[in-house]
Amino acid sequence: MGGLVEKSSFILFFLLTSFFVFSHSKAIKPEQPCKRMVLYYHDILFNGTNVANATSAKASNATQLTHNFGMLVVFDDPITKDHHLLSPPIARAQGFYFYDMKTTYNAWFSYTLIFNSTEHKGTINIMGADMMDSETRDLSVVGGTGDFFMARGIATFRTDTFQGDAYFRLQMDIKLYECY
Repeated sequence: MGGLVEKSSFILFFLLTSFFVFSHSKAIKPEQPCKRMVLYYHDILFNGTNVANATSAKASNATQLTHNFGMLVVFDDPITKDHHLLSPPIARAQGFYFYDMKTTYNAWFSYTLIFNSTEHKGTINIMGADMMDSETRDLSVVGGTGDFFMARGIATFRTDTFQGDAYFRLQMDIKLYECY
């Protein structure tokens, strides 16, 4: 009799656990994002003469290996709704990236989008690998505050333009799948 109760309890536990995992996995990954924004990230690297308009600077030099390997860049970059650098920024991207691959250009980003406009207030935290050789790259949205409280999702990068080592612009297609 005791074995039958144990088997019944196990089956009930298994069914409830399966239901919980299945029902929550659907809630965590909806097919459509609950919020989507396409923004433009503008980075102007300090080159020794552009003090007035530089938005990023090397915090450490590259090693003597190839492709800027080991170089750390700290930034405070404007974020706009269109690809024009002189458009009013709707946010600032503050954080860092460093080059972490010896064989090709690849950077690892960690930054916060800081919104303080009539449209949005709060932050979105983004981090991950930017495999620059790929046409698009997905970085993780790992949290947020204010209008983006506890946000989770994906920021898809696409290089919009670059001008040597001095300037680059990324299109960020931000899709949030957890919105509160």
